[in-house]
Amino acid sequence: MRVALIGDVHANLPALEAVLEHAETHGVEAVWNVGDFVGYNAFPEEVVQRLRAEGAVSVVGNYDLKVLKFPAKEAKWRAKKRPEKYLAFKWAYESLSEESLAYLVSLPREVRLEISGRRVMLTHGSPASVSEHLYVDTPEVRLLELAEIAQADVIIVGHSHIAFTRKVDDAWFVNTGSVGRQDDGDPRAGYAVMDLEGEGLAVQHYRVDYDVEAATTAIRRAGLPQAFEEMMRQGRKLDWILDQPV
Repeated sequence: MRVALIGDVHANLPALEAVLEHAETHGVEAVWNVGDFVGYNAFPEEVVQRLRAEGAVSVVGNYDLKVLKFPAKEAKWRAKKRPEKYLAFKWAYESLSEESLAYLVSLPREVRLEISGRRVMLTHGSPASVSEHLYVDTPEVRLLELAEIAQADVIIVGHSHIAFTRKVDDAWFVNTGSVGRQDDGDPRAGYAVMDLEGEGLAVQHYRVDYDVEAATTAIRRAGLPQAFEEMMRQGRKLDWILDQPV
């Protein structure tokens, strides 16, 4: 079985469309999504609907959960968060239909599957926490702890926006990277294709060109902060953009 592994789309529809098109040319049979549908870009509703139409197997991400809490947290976040971060949550929440909000509420924090005799776990951050960042250099002792929690042969995560594949004892950890909001200075969309046929496990990570201008134009037309445009152009997270000297 060949599967497209995606995550951290962050409302970037042009990037998502490019990734799905690329994945189709590589013969994928399914799309597995590790969450963070929304945030920063101008297409939260369209991304949720597109992935539902695709039949993607999805879990909820930490950003999705925060957006769902926006009505209860609005006053606190307006007072304490950077204005740009507050606006990102506000835009995402107010742009989602009741149907899409209900869909995000319905999503689990983890999905467990058995494919070709392998136990697979999908979750956003780590088997221990939706907000834990995993990297290629995460200490082995921590990955062993997480493998014990997961009780899975393949553990698929996102959240850190940095793609990797790493084996620790008998467990494979795969980070999908980010479709729609990069941290590494490369604005291209990221995702992976995993082949579960036979006894082996093959994972190929890809970076895919997409229409960045379409994403930034939509951000501008939506009245969102210019910093969000620079995030897409430069492939950097918001704090990095805001902390650059003027």
